[in-house]
Amino acid sequence: MIVSGLLAIILSVAPIQEPRLPETRLLELDGDIASRLVDGVDRFLLRRIETAAERRKERWRESSEMPAHRERLARITGIRDPRLAFSSPELLARVGQSSLAGRTSRTVMHRVRWPVFEDVFAEGLLLVPSGEVVADIVAIPDAGLSPEQISGLADGLPPSRQYARLMAESGCRVLVPALISRTVDEARAGLTRREFLYRSAFELGRHLIGLEVQEVLAAVDWLERDGRPVGAVGWGEGGLVATVASALDPRIDAALVSGYLGSLDRVWQEPIDRNVFGWLERFGGAELMAMIGPRPLIVEVAPGPDFEVPTGGRGAPGQLHSPSLEEVQDEVDRLPSLGVSDLGWLSLVSATDWMSTRALETFLHALAEGAELRASEETPERLGPDDPMTREERLVRRLERHHQRLLGESPYVRADFMKGLRTESLEDYEESTKAYREIFARDVIGRFDLELSAPAPRSRLYRESERWTAYEIVLDVFEDVIAYGILLIPKGIEPGEKRPVVVCQHGLEGRPKDVIEGDHWAYHDFAARLADRGFITFAPQNLYLFGDRFRTLQRKANLLGKTLFSIIVPQHQQIVDWLQTLPFVDPERIAFYGLSYGGKTCMRVVPLVEDYCLGICSADF
Repeated sequence: MIVSGLLAIILSVAPIQEPRLPETRLLELDGDIASRLVDGVDRFLLRRIETAAERRKERWRESSEMPAHRERLARITGIRDPRLAFSSPELLARVGQSSLAGRTSRTVMHRVRWPVFEDVFAEGLLLVPSGEVVADIVAIPDAGLSPEQISGLADGLPPSRQYARLMAESGCRVLVPALISRTVDEARAGLTRREFLYRSAFELGRHLIGLEVQEVLAAVDWLERDGRPVGAVGWGEGGLVATVASALDPRIDAALVSGYLGSLDRVWQEPIDRNVFGWLERFGGAELMAMIGPRPLIVEVAPGPDFEVPTGGRGAPGQLHSPSLEEVQDEVDRLPSLGVSDLGWLSLVSATDWMSTRALETFLHALAEGAELRASEETPERLGPDDPMTREERLVRRLERHHQRLLGESPYVRADFMKGLRTESLEDYEESTKAYREIFARDVIGRFDLELSAPAPRSRLYRESERWTAYEIVLDVFEDVIAYGILLIPKGIEPGEKRPVVVCQHGLEGRPKDVIEGDHWAYHDFAARLADRGFITFAPQNLYLFGDRFRTLQRKANLLGKTLFSIIVPQHQQIVDWLQTLPFVDPERIAFYGLSYGGKTCMRVVPLVEDYCLGICSADF
């Protein structure tokens, strides 16, 4: 009796907290809610990728003008810098060594370079047949091959795969650019050279794909002057470059693409240097084919290059895949939905190995009717030292300098862009920022044109201190997408009183609890300390955790012209919208405080979620 009496006294004086907030359902999710959040976003993005072809079909019909499609493709692949005019490629010779790299009885091969931009040159080989020239060709190797290999001047390929030499021996003048290789470079952060250059280009609105396409188009600028048919042929990465170049430039009369040009839905699984912002919102395999037609296009369904960047290294993981015949056929079957009904210009060649005789003959006949594919058994004579690695170092350094020059000019470009900002009054300033915020939301962050779901708030008691009570909160945002966080409510709020809220955002690989408890060295429980002072605080779970899992989300989002913040912004909008409904919240005083990646979030979220009255970016500016 004494014990039960004491228990009754204790219960009568101790605060009894509800297991959930009023006007919410009880949160019953078990396990790691952050992991559930990431999985849900993954399902959401994969569903958007799966349905991208339908959205492309509608956009294609809305804007059926080919120049508009080409302008868009050029923009997303980073083709922005004007090419330099030049009279002809330069022969690369020096004292004691001529430009001749090799020769056969039918062909001479020269080392050459040609200008692309003010500070960028392409380099490679020029193969000139000894007899009549029937066509001009840009032959593009894969990134794992050198111009010398596809010309028969270096080991690694059997004669039947040396497609630059085969085209030259068949009467074509052939220009072969060197692509940047996938070599892992310890001097460049242990990344592949392609990834290293991709990273700096991407920040500047450029792309390695666009740079290499520009090398091909600069070659076309020269080749087309003689009035002969001009073709582009490539395998693997060379097939990608040939596809984009041919889609952009109608001066290319025929194209042969091998080991590429199926569905683009899996680009997020490939090496990150193939990551193009907005690929799938506008272009898939069918759209690129449609942009090449009605000019002849030969798609050889053959094995592509084998390459993988493993998980856990310093580079972004990725693996190349070879398009299957079924995958390519699915893209062909979509062409009628784009208004392309006559497919006489398109040839599919299925081969067990790449650059088959049938594919090369079909390509040659498309350029020069009556020309014959002549495969010589003669081994080319190699003249002078073969040093592709030295050449590639020159190419990489030139692109590095090009990017650094663009970086140095970028403050002036941004200043010109922002010159429409008006500062005569606060009203003028607010009005003039609207257009900039729209560009930022649509083109930089990326915005899903979806209505927010009803929030359907769920909550459960998390913990209690002397000064506040904490609840876990889950809100719906989109289908499969939730917002999750921990709400701290100070004790002693009087009926009718409304308190300010501080949304407290953790950094990379963080959790909401990191800003509440444990005295983390970076956060020092700042959400809890603010609640101790009487502020309501909310600590959201952000998407940037679980290592490559969240980086894969970014890759998937990028294909759609979106980013992680295309999800994070609507999550915060839903959080703020819900907070404003709570009777103890002052809806005019909701602020954002982010640390590290949370500071990065501040700079991207606060400009777009206008219900935030202020933002604090800490340790990331």
